[in-house]
Amino acid sequence: MSRSNQSRRTVLKSAGLGVSAGLLSGLAPATASETAEIWAHEYWANKDGVKLNLWRKRIGAPSPGEQPRPVLFLVHGSSNSSRSSYDLSVPGKGEYSLMNVFAGYGYDVWTMDHDGYGYSGSSGNSSDIASGVEDLKAAIPVVMKETGRQKAHFYGTSSGGIRAAAYAQAQPEAVDRLVLCAFTYKGNGAAEIERRRKRIAALRASPRRRRNADMIRSIFTRDGHPSLYDPAVPEAIIAAEMKFGDTVPSGTYLDMAANLPIVDPTKIKSPVLMLRGEFDGNSTNDDLLDFYRQLPNGDRQFVILPQTAHSAGYSTNRHLLWYAMKNFLAAPGPIA
Repeated sequence: MSRSNQSRRTVLKSAGLGVSAGLLSGLAPATASETAEIWAHEYWANKDGVKLNLWRKRIGAPSPGEQPRPVLFLVHGSSNSSRSSYDLSVPGKGEYSLMNVFAGYGYDVWTMDHDGYGYSGSSGNSSDIASGVEDLKAAIPVVMKETGRQKAHFYGTSSGGIRAAAYAQAQPEAVDRLVLCAFTYKGNGAAEIERRRKRIAALRASPRRRRNADMIRSIFTRDGHPSLYDPAVPEAIIAAEMKFGDTVPSGTYLDMAANLPIVDPTKIKSPVLMLRGEFDGNSTNDDLLDFYRQLPNGDRQFVILPQTAHSAGYSTNRHLLWYAMKNFLAAPGPIA
């Protein structure tokens, strides 16, 4: 399932993470140093004949007999593929790769391009949430085989959070801890969801929608707080994404416009961290707290990230996201 000629190596410098040595010390493996080498590798999963591209990063190559590391699987959202979402390079602007950050914390970090995105093939469908769950069902056995783990932590942002939560509902035995960032439950009162509801007819008309450079830039202005992002970030995403064309699947946009709620919170059995940017136009506090109150697992947290809009991982305050995630994923379980 793997293809070694796509492997590459990068160098992680802890100073580039934008976090203090004390913050790094809790989970970073003993072998990690200020110039620890990150190993990266590409894999493939098969969903009914559609090839799905997986990307993995960790400190050091796997070695026979080693102790399996905790696995973190990152689920991308509607408009960008996995590597620009979670392994973005913005030269001269600090660390924007969530994969590098959590590899440095000691995790075995994976992500995947969903059906019709990035390096993955396309079935020709709209790649809606249900399709995304099937993508994950095809991919996770590859992850478990390669890592020796039976469960993974999951993180999803925006519609990626809905995909991750829907997968956790469908396959609870595979999910350890679940992080939902920039999530939308019912969407009532959310400015961006209201805008999408006005486009339902157009979204239904085609399995793909336009996603050009201007649309990517609009992600960082639509919440009304463009100063919370470095302007170099959308330009780096554009450089990474436009090689895949100027359209992406429309299914998650249509789901968020016409089919919410998609996830039943009472069926999410894992511990859950819900993260919301203070100025996120894809949700409201009331919407997310409604979901949060119904979660059956008492191991749960709700965190509002100050001075942050929808795209927390790209923001100037992304270190707040890393901190909240790191502490939640490393938390000890309660004594039964």
